[in-house]
Amino acid sequence: EYEAEHPQFPDVPESEQVPKSKQVRILQPSQVEQFYSGPAADTVDQKLFPVLEAAPSSEPPDPKTCSPREYIEYYIFPVLLPGLAELLHEAEKENCFEGRRTKFIASDFLTEWLYNKKPKREDESFTDFFSIPFVEDWLKDHPRPPIPLSLLLSEEEASIIIQSFWRGYRVRCDSEIQQLRQWQKKLRDERHIRKVVKEFWTNQEAK
Repeated sequence: EYEAEHPQFPDVPESEQVPKSKQVRILQPSQVEQFYSGPAADTVDQKLFPVLEAAPSSEPPDPKTCSPREYIEYYIFPVLLPGLAELLHEAEKENCFEGRRTKFIASDFLTEWLYNKKPKREDESFTDFFSIPFVEDWLKDHPRPPIPLSLLLSEEEASIIIQSFWRGYRVRCDSEIQQLRQWQKKLRDERHIRKVVKEFWTNQEAK
């Protein structure tokens, strides 16, 4: 009766209104109490009504006796969620959402952030990831492979290297340059230039 007297969309034509089967009804507090006071309340799946659960108390529970959920909500999430937010900002700066490969390692950044945000290190200076004691000990026994140069270079640096190589290739394809390179190679083979240079530096070092 209330819905008939007070439609949810008074300014919208009936053809564009959401069907009643798809509309979401908000339970009033009195309806919530009536719903949970019924005899079949224990048989209702609580997963269908997560918003109706009681809010957690303001006082933190004992970490040794509380449930896993309470421990996560009071002792893990308040520290971890700000770190994940900073992680997303840093990943955006590193253009992680634009390419498939990147030098940014999320676990390294989160480890470094959590280590420097510890309350015990409030007055201490910032510590780089590779300078963290337990990280140093781990990397001694488990060294990492070097990061490929393609991930270390920026787009501008990579474009300069590619353009330089292409210009050099085009120059070396010139017929006159080819003749010069062949003459240099023949000179090195006939006069043993490398041997002469080696003997020269040997004599210089002996002096």
